Amino acid sequence: MVLKSLIIDDEPLAIEVIKNHLLQINDIQLVDTFSNAIDGLNFLKNNSVDIIFLDINMPLLDGLNFIKSLEKKPCIIITSAHSQFALESFELDVLDYLMKPIPFPRFLKAINKVFNLRKSQNSIENSTVEKPFLFVKIDKKKMKKIYLDDLLVVESLKDYLKITTTEGKYIIHHTLSNFTKRLPPKNFIRIHRSHTISIAKIDVIEGNSVEIGGLRYIIGRSYVDQVKSQILNT
Repeated sequence: MVLKSLIIDDEPLAIEVIKNHLLQINDIQLVDTFSNAIDGLNFLKNNSVDIIFLDINMPLLDGLNFIKSLEKKPCIIITSAHSQFALESFELDVLDYLMKPIPFPRFLKAINKVFNLRKSQNSIENSTVEKPFLFVKIDKKKMKKIYLDDLLVVESLKDYLKITTTEGKYIIHHTLSNFTKRLPPKNFIRIHRSHTISIAKIDVIEGNSVEIGGLRYIIGRSYVDQVKSQILNT
């Protein structure tokens, strides 16, 4: 994922230094540069960025008040020739504070903080997203949540189904045709009048059969062409 960046600094030489440093780094795109914070604010009204390289001493609006005026803060890296603003800057949750002139190794360290923060945020977001699931009635009073990622095989037993998952096996009162319709067709496929399987859980394809979890399941004659075509194209 490419991160978008913005430079706000009233010193042309400082802007060139940051631009040259960014040329050495993959996955960061410089969207624009501004010589004052007012123009930067106007830009951000209709655009979003992931990183702002921000000077503090600027005309009209200084960097610290610029930060305070932001409703939504991207990662902010201060680039300043003055160290006395560091404490106040960090109280405003800036990610890093770089002293001019900025050597590339120190600049790279700040960039790595951005990447590490993004990885951490993505991990949190992914962990909070509920995996796809469905509920099945396993007795008169109990409904069992089954995550589709855990589902291996669904087997028809006349008027019942045996559902095999990575966690265990469950018998439910259902038809294979109707149950298969509840499953996403790109992930599950009926291979026989008695079996629907998870494509992702196939370990081996051999002749007219597949192996899942050490057990072999025959592909019905009328299903062979469709099954092999879908499996091999997945």
